[in-house]
Amino acid sequence: MAQCGYLLKNNEQCPHPAAGNGLCFWHDPTQEKTDPKYSQELEALARSGHSLEGFALKGANLEGINLVKRGEHKGYDLRYVDLYRADLHGAHLFMADLRGASLMKANLCDANLHYTNLKDVNLLGTKLTGAKIENVIWGEKLLQEQRAEDALKEDNLSLAYDYLEQTEEICRNIRNVAAHQGLVDMAGHFFHKEMTAKRKQHPKWSVKRAISKFVDLTCGYGERPMNVIYFSWTVILFTSIAFYFFGVLEQGQLIRWNSVSDNGIVKDMLTCLYYSVVSFTTLGYGDIIPVGYSRFFAAAEAFTGSFTLALFVVVFVKKMTR
Repeated sequence: MAQCGYLLKNNEQCPHPAAGNGLCFWHDPTQEKTDPKYSQELEALARSGHSLEGFALKGANLEGINLVKRGEHKGYDLRYVDLYRADLHGAHLFMADLRGASLMKANLCDANLHYTNLKDVNLLGTKLTGAKIENVIWGEKLLQEQRAEDALKEDNLSLAYDYLEQTEEICRNIRNVAAHQGLVDMAGHFFHKEMTAKRKQHPKWSVKRAISKFVDLTCGYGERPMNVIYFSWTVILFTSIAFYFFGVLEQGQLIRWNSVSDNGIVKDMLTCLYYSVVSFTTLGYGDIIPVGYSRFFAAAEAFTGSFTLALFVVVFVKKMTR
């Protein structure tokens, strides 16, 4: 059998004949690889030390394939592999490096993906039901997420919205699989990404987008209790400055930035901060009274505080009871 002349690792030639276009059989996208025998050949090729980088495995039948590099701290190199609609049901891909690969509409049900590197991988329509996705390396941003940002920078809104829809779908898929497996942190992470992608599909200055952004800032769509705390302190500090600027009355003495006070500036500011905390928590001791425009800020802060405290309880309990 004539070899194709395409050099693989260690300058060895591909064991399959060329398809007439000079491409290695494994890199030739026109060659069908649905025969189960190719799964065994691929395993043997990987174990022999060949890199599988860039292999064209579109629609390949790789059910149950074992690509685990036993006894090694690094998995097999599967970067930029085309696995579009490939059947990887029950595949073992522990620690495999799939950066830049396409898993679009691939079947990865019940596959072992522990510590698999899926940075910049096309995961649109990928079937992950039952797949072991704990400790998967997803990367900071999904492929479609990054492409959406690039399109927005170029003001290509139609392309950006398309990628954002894909991002939303991918995140929803991963979130559902993670939630089913009890991976609450992962599920929460992708829920936040899902909602962010959904928000960015609204017009930039629309009311829906503004409300969604506000919910994100205040509680991270219910996934980030610390956001509630940060928001609370922001309101408290801002309002304390307003109280110091517009004035409050303590035991008959006016505390305001341009008034003469025996307490000093630092103590006056701390008094305003104390009153802001009291107003935010709606305690209302009555030792300090707002005057002028400060009454408006006190009322607004009391309303915001009662809402925010309830929100914190809801978000915190949601995280703790998962």
